[in-house]
Amino acid sequence: MAWVARTRKPAPLRWSRWLFLALGIALLGYVGFAWADAKLFQVYEGWRLDQAAKRSPATAGMTPSPATVAASSSAPVEAPRRTAAAGTMLGRIEISRIGVDAIIVEGTEARSLRRAVGHIAGTAFPGGPGNSGIAGHRDTFFRALRDVRQDDEIILTTLDGRYRYTVDSTQVVAPSDMGVLNDSGGSVLTLVTCYPFYYVGPAPQRFVVRAHRD
Repeated sequence: MAWVARTRKPAPLRWSRWLFLALGIALLGYVGFAWADAKLFQVYEGWRLDQAAKRSPATAGMTPSPATVAASSSAPVEAPRRTAAAGTMLGRIEISRIGVDAIIVEGTEARSLRRAVGHIAGTAFPGGPGNSGIAGHRDTFFRALRDVRQDDEIILTTLDGRYRYTVDSTQVVAPSDMGVLNDSGGSVLTLVTCYPFYYVGPAPQRFVVRAHRD
């Protein structure tokens, strides 16, 4: 009986196979960690916000009386510019019709946007007067924005109160177009994510949702 000699694979080929296997396992591990970290962050910060709402009438959905509104509107006072440390929880955004429900944190650093949606520094604070900008990734928390429509309701809950917004319009702009964040008067909410939604790699445009506070 003849013996067939087994061909030994070259060492570089064997090592590259194990290298790609290790890289694949590492990538899967990172994806799993990122998903679990974001999920736990959302649950914990959501619980903290709910606890704050129970302790404070301002965040329990109470609205001011007509007399209070009239008094405040008759003598408008410019709101001071507020600041918060990067990563600080500011509230929650909900668009129930399309299933958006995410914690808002301060800043748009990579870690913040991996765990939540981020308040764009330099814009008005969520719920306050002016144009408040909030950014999120198109493949996580803001993926459902592809289905948003005019007149959709947006609920913003912060440590100061609960606010209702109505979507006015959507548009696609270049990343360099910062005019969408300009203050045009009133209390406005601007949501920003990358576009197209199913683009592979860094997306070339931005999808912008504009809403006004009721």
